[in-house]
Amino acid sequence: MQTVEPAGSPSGFDVAVIGAGVVGCALARAFTLAGARVVVLEKAVDVLDGASKANSAILHTGFDAPEGSLELACIREGYALYHEVRQRLGLPLVRAGAMVLAWNAEEVAGLPALMDQAVANGMTDIHPLTGTEARTLEPELSDRVLAGFRVPGEHLIDPWSAAHGYLMQALANGAALMRQAEVLTGRHSGGEWHLATTAGAITAGLVINAAGLWGDEVDRRVAGESWFTIKPRKGQFVVYDKTAAALAGHILLPVPTRITKGIVVCRTAFGNLLVGPTAEEQEDREHATVERDTLQALMKRGTEILPALAGHEVTAVYAGLRPGTEEKHYRIRADLAPGYICVGGIRSTGLSAALGIAAHVVRLARGSYAPPADPVWPEMPNISVDGQRDWQCPGHGGIVCHCELVTRREVEAALSGPMAAGSLAGLKRRTRVTMGRCQGFYCSAELARLTEGRLAQPMLEPGHD
Repeated sequence: MQTVEPAGSPSGFDVAVIGAGVVGCALARAFTLAGARVVVLEKAVDVLDGASKANSAILHTGFDAPEGSLELACIREGYALYHEVRQRLGLPLVRAGAMVLAWNAEEVAGLPALMDQAVANGMTDIHPLTGTEARTLEPELSDRVLAGFRVPGEHLIDPWSAAHGYLMQALANGAALMRQAEVLTGRHSGGEWHLATTAGAITAGLVINAAGLWGDEVDRRVAGESWFTIKPRKGQFVVYDKTAAALAGHILLPVPTRITKGIVVCRTAFGNLLVGPTAEEQEDREHATVERDTLQALMKRGTEILPALAGHEVTAVYAGLRPGTEEKHYRIRADLAPGYICVGGIRSTGLSAALGIAAHVVRLARGSYAPPADPVWPEMPNISVDGQRDWQCPGHGGIVCHCELVTRREVEAALSGPMAAGSLAGLKRRTRVTMGRCQGFYCSAELARLTEGRLAQPMLEPGHD
């Protein structure tokens, strides 16, 4: 097998990150900016192909995270770091605020404890709402709402550009990305790890397992044992047409239960309105199907919260898997094997906590590196409704996807560079092609022509989307 090494380095890498989800991308960025020579190993044809490809895209404050938990600490640090870096990386932020709403007497009774928890977690700006006050803030709410409270700091972000930006900054500062590089085995010898992957052999001083839905399996392959078992939890979503976004300014949250945060209704950074996710346990780690009865139940719940939603069309439905484990909290551990850190069990708060998790793991590693004196800060293209889009700029080459106003220049840019799209799904996440009202009916033929010979997984192959 071929050994992949960074340019000018005969001794391999300082750090190998297994998994290119949002946490793996944040880890790659953090260690690269700390001065480490980093390689990211991803078994799929593109980044964000696992749990990170489907989420509700909310930047959480951690108001309802377990008090004193590592999860809360990582969310709070990640939240602060996102605000700190987002403008330099060109990442969007839609300042929405959230409302936690109670719809029955039991939920009303649970509000005081949840508000106390939020204050204990550092959210001192929350305030209670009567049902009337909630409807004053959100006139389209059902008059069945009884009470709630407002969390001003909860916001909406692009679910994918954050991770893309983190990884792009790592690559721009010397990191390497290997796709279709599934880790098969690991051996620790002479103070470094020797990893066998489907793309070649890798040597690294530190291995970080951020494999998400396959975290326990990677533990066993590399460290020889795992201390948790992944229990995939499926979440199904319904996405309404852009006309529905005017129905809700806030992120509308339910009172959470011990098992789930519940069904959320909120706008998206792309101008749609989203209802979901469900929380369904399953054994399959690879496939997240959508089911008619469940989707209809989501739509019913959406109209119970916003009755006017019944008059709006559904644009898309999708489902994703979260890497749950036997316990609710994060499963981060640095003592399974020498030079090995497991970062597992990162469920629904991974997008918000990613930068905080990465900072925590850098501290755990205690590495001695030489940070770059003047790191490169690439700027991500904006595909959200917040800010200028490429179609508004001259020389874009024409519109390819009219539903989402994606230009030829945007598609070409996404198909090139160190993190070029490897599949149609990856191209969607970078540009939003085929994700509008027609779901690719009008633009797929042109996309097939533009991408011919340029995708690791061609559009005509099964599973391309």
